[in-house]
Amino acid sequence: MEQTLMAWLLPALTLLVGITIGFVAARLLPNAAPGRTQRQLDELQERFDTYQNEVITHFNTTASLVKKLTQSYAEIQEHLSEGASRLALDELTRQRLLATLQNQESLGDHERLPGATAPEAPKDYAPKIANAPGMLDEQFGLKGKH
Repeated sequence: MEQTLMAWLLPALTLLVGITIGFVAARLLPNAAPGRTQRQLDELQERFDTYQNEVITHFNTTASLVKKLTQSYAEIQEHLSEGASRLALDELTRQRLLATLQNQESLGDHERLPGATAPEAPKDYAPKIANAPGMLDEQFGLKGKH
């Protein structure tokens, strides 16, 4: 009987110890994993906030520099207009200079200056015999009927 009791008691105690260890491990390990995950999430959020602040700072600086550039351009235009008014020898020259400055202000990126012509398509410049068809002619290179 002692052997049967030992045969049942030893596995029962082993099962009880295993359940106890599993229960303790289940209590401790899930708490560790969410803590680590929360820490990683907090680090990512901090990096994202830092990145957002850098982007905002970059675009604020860019806007400030563009504003300064625009002001400098306006000052240059004003200086040129004053110089044209003051330094022109006669009224006709002064008017032409001022008109040129105003035209340059109104020109867009894709507009052309007056008098500029559009490029022409290439022409058939291949050497040919007088009254003979050029290289672009449909009959060029074909021998006549004999």
